[in-house]
Amino acid sequence: MGSLWHGFADMGAVERDGAFVLARGEGAYVWDEDGTRYLDATGGLWFANVGHGRREIADAVAAQLTRVAHYSNFGDLAAPVTRELAERLAALAPVPGSKIFFTSGGSDGVDTAAKLARRYWQEMGRPEKTILVGRQKAYHGMHVGGTSLAGIPVNGEGYTGVFMPDTRTIEWDQAKALTALIEEIGAERIAAFFAEPIIGAGGVYLPPEGYLAEVRQICRDNDILFVADEVVTGFGRIGGSWFASSRFGLEPDLMTTAKGLTSGYVPMGAVFIAPHIAEPFFAGGVWWRHGYTYGGHAGAAAAAMANLDIFERENLLDASKNLESLLHQYFSPLAEHPRVAEVRSGLGAVAAVQLADPAEALPFVKTLRTHGISTRAAGQGALQISPSFVMTEPQVADMAARFTKALG
Repeated sequence: MGSLWHGFADMGAVERDGAFVLARGEGAYVWDEDGTRYLDATGGLWFANVGHGRREIADAVAAQLTRVAHYSNFGDLAAPVTRELAERLAALAPVPGSKIFFTSGGSDGVDTAAKLARRYWQEMGRPEKTILVGRQKAYHGMHVGGTSLAGIPVNGEGYTGVFMPDTRTIEWDQAKALTALIEEIGAERIAAFFAEPIIGAGGVYLPPEGYLAEVRQICRDNDILFVADEVVTGFGRIGGSWFASSRFGLEPDLMTTAKGLTSGYVPMGAVFIAPHIAEPFFAGGVWWRHGYTYGGHAGAAAAAMANLDIFERENLLDASKNLESLLHQYFSPLAEHPRVAEVRSGLGAVAAVQLADPAEALPFVKTLRTHGISTRAAGQGALQISPSFVMTEPQVADMAARFTKALG
């Protein structure tokens, strides 16, 4: 019996059947410990945007670690590379003048945004604005705040009591649901609305036409902070833009990011904070007593800088936009298969093959491995597709063909 406790796993089944151990990766491929090669359909866990095995990132991290690995970002402390990264990200921000608060990952970022939203309203003299609103199917990480905000009930089952009572969940695709909640409980009680531009772990659901712009305007009209959770969609995953917030002109008050920031080479996240939200805390005399030991880690910042260099040099935003079209072209025909309910694609470098029988998803993941594909189940019966941006058209075509063959 092994000692490793896997996340999101039936450990009895893992103990019985063994783990799927991946030993190395290169570009859009990964290899198991027996040397078998697989097309990486998911880009790790949505994050390997520049592909696997980029020595340039490893070298940048190693160089930084030999200077100083990390110290702290608390108080007035900072590393040069962390300050440089903050300026670089601020220049990419969908809201000019944004401040950058570093975290260790996406879950940290969501809880950071949740706390800051409520703290902001305290500073504005409106302490009654405490309620945080999320959507059905949404995933916002697995910290207490994110678990409470998310719209995946099974992730919150099995615990006694309520993690965060001041949260509400509304329909994921109906802007009028937000209006109805405001009418029910009052805008004066709502601090913030959290939205993934594309719902990720909940099943890869694309936003209805005009939905994001509509909920953003509802938040403006009712003095509710709009939080864009771009842990998945950020850094090119949306296709052709750094962020969905930029592509759709959302101008979020807060934006959470992680994954593609370093392409998963080192854990790191960043919360983008619009200047009007940061202003009360930068005016002087106000402390926000919040932070993480490894927030702004110097080694992670070096990885992010090298990652962004690769993005720019290899035009990977254009590649992600091309991948958006290729995934739709090659995977949408699978919707005709009797075992497939629908294929969700056409926005961002993502797709989902929704099986007609959701119970087939987990075993089908293992079937796909026998066909040289590594993927995962997401939501209720969906198979996730979110490859690295370096994946070529022949590789996309090959991946779709292998999916088709596995379906039978």
